[in-house]
Amino acid sequence: MTPETAVVQALNGISFGALLFILAAGLSLIFGMMDVVNLAHGAFYMLGAYITLTVVQRTGQFWLALVLAPLLIGVLGLVIEPLLLRRLRGRHLDQVLLTIGVSLVIADLVGLTWGREIRSIPFPAGLDHAISIMGGDYPAYRLFVIAFGVALAAVLAVVHRRTRVGALIRAGVDDAPMLAALGVDIDRLFAITFAVGAALAGLAGVIAAPVFGIYPGMDVDYLIYSLVVVVVGGLGTLSGAVAGSALIGPVDTFGRVLFPQFALALIFAVMALVLLLRPTGLLGRIRIAR
Repeated sequence: MTPETAVVQALNGISFGALLFILAAGLSLIFGMMDVVNLAHGAFYMLGAYITLTVVQRTGQFWLALVLAPLLIGVLGLVIEPLLLRRLRGRHLDQVLLTIGVSLVIADLVGLTWGREIRSIPFPAGLDHAISIMGGDYPAYRLFVIAFGVALAAVLAVVHRRTRVGALIRAGVDDAPMLAALGVDIDRLFAITFAVGAALAGLAGVIAAPVFGIYPGMDVDYLIYSLVVVVVGGLGTLSGAVAGSALIGPVDTFGRVLFPQFALALIFAVMALVLLLRPTGLLGRIRIAR
């Protein structure tokens, strides 16, 4: 591999890792706060991509989709949590089965609404050009994905550490029953948390659509990646989502170049190695059963 190719693949790995962070952050938030493994997360991601397709086709405005799709999927999450998940609180197997069912319903509705063909959308205006890097052209949009992921991580870190909402989330992760005993409306907090997590999945779908494509089955593909990221980084922690995505993105990218037949197996090998050395993940901690 030439140095130029190595640099390009490194940037590809970082941009893919940035996308995985956007996706995994929502999954990690929901698990950390609500102790729910949301297996409908990939379906929310796919729905965000298809909503982007419709918005771009009808208005030509990618940036409108960047606002509209996460908002709509956040509203969907705000409906699903009190309607379905709330009554299953603490029943983990039932939650897993329910979110799988929600995922299958969304996947079928997407197929009925948009069809089952592979779709694509153009890069948004202003990011539809290439930038010269080490004598080669590199898509500006991929650099935007990296910058967007870093900016989102910074915003989430500030909210998590410096705001009252972040303090409530941290307290809820540590001891939700005690937080409820102090007079905090846990039901409302959980509903908002699930909605924000779903919106982040939809946001990841918007960001991914121009560069990674829109196709049936993308929900399962990226759900697997996001689960690997949160397990490697540490379940339920924002810093763990950053660490996991920073590791898995480049590993997957270089694996597809160097070992194309074993690329998917490689990320699971990395996950197994991390769990062997640190059973809680890179930045995880032991969770106390509630």
